[in-house]
Amino acid sequence: MTPPRPGAPFSPAANPRKTTTFRKLGPVDIAALQAAVLATPEEVWDAENARKPNRFEALAATRHIVFRFIDNPRDWRGSHDRPAWSQWRPVLEPVLAQAVRAYGYTRGMFPRIMLARMSAGGVIHPHIDANPAAKWPHKIHVPLLTNARVLSSFGGEERHFPAGEAVEVNNLGPHWVRNGGDTDRVHLIFEYYDADQPEPGWLEPFLLGGATR
Repeated sequence: MTPPRPGAPFSPAANPRKTTTFRKLGPVDIAALQAAVLATPEEVWDAENARKPNRFEALAATRHIVFRFIDNPRDWRGSHDRPAWSQWRPVLEPVLAQAVRAYGYTRGMFPRIMLARMSAGGVIHPHIDANPAAKWPHKIHVPLLTNARVLSSFGGEERHFPAGEAVEVNNLGPHWVRNGGDTDRVHLIFEYYDADQPEPGWLEPFLLGGATR
């Protein structure tokens, strides 16, 4: 495969293992993580949100605590722990492990991990996860705090995701979220991929065609 010409449009193909709508992954024990979230002061949410790396317009209605993030928006293979990871790791790792057990990957990797908090009445308008690093990993949500009027649309299907049920969602098609209730919605959101899966043929030529590593 030849590198894309500078300025030429290029649309990397998605991982064929990713869901095109949503995929239920089963129940997860969220008790310890849920308690940690409930105990987190507002000033911590505000401080973490102020220094988050994921400043996308579509997420303006959502505050985040980011634990791990990618080094390059074009490449999911490099990521780094953020300061909050060491404190939250004991309650995060068991939830992550349970949420991904259905995949059966021997060397599963988590390039992005975060908490996302949407206020009552908040809306995330229709959008897609456009950066190329989002094309390959599975995008997984574990609802921690929610209410019956939190609705999401993935793959054209509107649904409510209950607390403690992990689900993979289609982040590459238009999706939106609306919290019509009177309590905040908090999800653990992360990406996951198989390090043993052959990398797509477009990856290295794409990076050589203009990405900065």
